[in-house]
Amino acid sequence: FFRLILRWTILWLLYRIILLTIKSTLTMKEHISAVELILEYLKQEGVTHIFGIPGGPVTPLFDALYRDRSIELVTTRHECGAAMMAAGYARVSGRLGVCCATTGPGSTNLITGLAAAKADSLPVLAITAQVATLAFGKGSLQDSTYDRMDIVSMLKETTKLSAMVVNAHNLATTLRQALRWAMSGRRGPVHLNIPTDLMKKAVVAEVLFPGFYRSAERCFDREGVRQAADLLLGARRPAILAGHGVNLAAAQAELAELARILSIPVATTPKGKGAFDEGEPLSLGVFGIASSPRAERYLLSGDVDVLLVLGSSMHEISTQGWEARLQPKDALIQQDIDASVVGRNYPVSLGLIGDMKTTLRELIFELKRRIGKVEDARRNGVDDILAWKRQVPSVLDEAAAVSDAVPIKPQRLMRELNDCLPEDAIIFADSGNNTLWALHYLKVTGKNMFIHNWGEFGAMGYGVAAAIGGKLAAPQRPVIAIVGDGAFGMHGMEVSTAVSCGIPVIWVVLNDGRFNAVHHGQQLQYGGRTMGTEFHRMDIAKIAEGLGAWSVRVLRPQDIGGAIREAIAVGNPAVLDVMIDADEVPPIHARVE
Repeated sequence: FFRLILRWTILWLLYRIILLTIKSTLTMKEHISAVELILEYLKQEGVTHIFGIPGGPVTPLFDALYRDRSIELVTTRHECGAAMMAAGYARVSGRLGVCCATTGPGSTNLITGLAAAKADSLPVLAITAQVATLAFGKGSLQDSTYDRMDIVSMLKETTKLSAMVVNAHNLATTLRQALRWAMSGRRGPVHLNIPTDLMKKAVVAEVLFPGFYRSAERCFDREGVRQAADLLLGARRPAILAGHGVNLAAAQAELAELARILSIPVATTPKGKGAFDEGEPLSLGVFGIASSPRAERYLLSGDVDVLLVLGSSMHEISTQGWEARLQPKDALIQQDIDASVVGRNYPVSLGLIGDMKTTLRELIFELKRRIGKVEDARRNGVDDILAWKRQVPSVLDEAAAVSDAVPIKPQRLMRELNDCLPEDAIIFADSGNNTLWALHYLKVTGKNMFIHNWGEFGAMGYGVAAAIGGKLAAPQRPVIAIVGDGAFGMHGMEVSTAVSCGIPVIWVVLNDGRFNAVHHGQQLQYGGRTMGTEFHRMDIAKIAEGLGAWSVRVLRPQDIGGAIREAIAVGNPAVLDVMIDADEVPPIHARVE
């Protein structure tokens, strides 16, 4: 007994010595400036880039970046673009994205980008400057304190945490709190507002590794997993609806293994597209807005007895406007890291709260342990699913997808992209008809990533800017942004950001001279009447050329593949200006009629 006590005492002392050694290594400098302390914490998070625009009060941060080149500054053309790039970086890397802005209008310009990040559960740190503390309440230029517009309160609605640093010596504590909120639970953006004079203050170099102030989340509901296994093993016609949470948790491999074990067909929500290889026999495609006919027919047949929903809040876009027929006959199992969304829109038989990846691993283990003891564990084999799929088309308009018509049919554009995009391409889609065409006609395999913001928020311009952050997070992979000309008109100047920084994103712009998603929605709802949706068709190829990008106008469908391959080979920012048929209506009838 005494030997055991001695052994544990020695181990504890060794642990304390190692811990103190690490801490002393991290605090080699006794004092550093507040902004230098921020950069040290960002390095611990693996941050490689900060996105933002200079302005007087934020220049202490820019000067620190000048002196410490381990984190690269990307100067954007608009602060909203900076927030969207940080979100794209976070989405692709799984790490913290960071954006910065000066006080006043620089800070307010972040709002839409941060709201988009919050809707998508993406960890973004927004650092905004503030006028000097001595100027508070005096009407200083671009003052955004309590005396004016109060940027801290304004950003509380678009972030998980919004706070002003009021004491430079408390910065480390406040920063750790912000990073905990950003990276824990349902992740999301946070905001710190720092007066410019406090940025320069000397503070103790109190830098801790992330593991010292927040823990990795691997929680799951063991009893719930057992109940889920019971329900799935007893099901006659089960189905899986995989949402955005699968992608955020990087749980695609676990989803694929679960589906194969029990031969369960899998549909994805629009935000979950890419969570399951759409070339797999068990794939039903997308369900929700722009549904695949197969997903729609299977899930709304009334025959599904157990539905397992993974990482989706089951909001409007992912349920065809809360379609009542989606409710299964016997049991709805809903898994999410956020307890507040479970059972919010559909009554559940079982809620599984916890980390997606861990929960799926435990469920797979439980099924493998028990499956040999259950007679005829799966009644619907892969062959049955394949036979059923042969009776249902994968898309609504197969003829348009092979049409040689000019202007180019958007369906044909998606088919050409299917044929020519590299299998490891990261695809960003902007909000608009381009998203709907891509959801319905673009096939995404398990090696692709498909990213868009058209879920609960739907910010136009997101795909234009976020793709730049995504490329910096995965420089070895090709990044393609499928965007409309309306969104390009809002944030297309960020092509200049990519040119200036040498970031080789490829933008495929669907040029139709309209805000066409709204245009078609108005036509379908108001007897063909439209208002405010049309504008002069821009020469986007010339605009891109003026911004310094490689560009080409594509007029014929036969030229799409060659243009994409050439853009990839060029290795520079590239814009394809694709003239499409403006009158083709995407599959939105279920939402607007």
